[in-house]
Amino acid sequence: MFSLNDSNRFFLYPFPTDMRKSFYSLSGIVTNEMGMNVQDGDAFIFINRPCTSMKVLHMECGGLVIYHLKLERGSLVLPSSLLETKKPLETRWSDLIMMVEGISLEHAKTATRWKPDKC
Repeated sequence: MFSLNDSNRFFLYPFPTDMRKSFYSLSGIVTNEMGMNVQDGDAFIFINRPCTSMKVLHMECGGLVIYHLKLERGSLVLPSSLLETKKPLETRWSDLIMMVEGISLEHAKTATRWKPDKC
C-alpha cells in the first residue's frame, strides 16, 4: 500500500476535474474519457480548474487508492504541453514531484542519464 514511485506510469488528465469526485467517478473518467483501464496499475492525475488541488488515482494490491493534495497557498505548475493537447499526457515521476513542489517544468533542465531498455 502507498507505493507510488518512479517505476509507475503516470497519466495527467488534460481537463479540469471536480475534486468532489471519488473512486467510481474518477475510474469512469479513466475508462470512458481517457480510454484506459484503471486496473493496469498506472497512476492517473487529476487537477482542479484553479490548480490548487490534485488527486492521483492508483490501483494497488488491496484496491484503489486516492492521494489528494490541497494547497494552502499558491498553485500547481502544469506542463505547457498539456495546454496544447486535449489527450492524456504521460508524465514521469520526477515531473509529478516538480509539479507538486511548484517548480516550472519549462525552466528546469534535466541532465542526461542512462536508462535501461525496460524503462
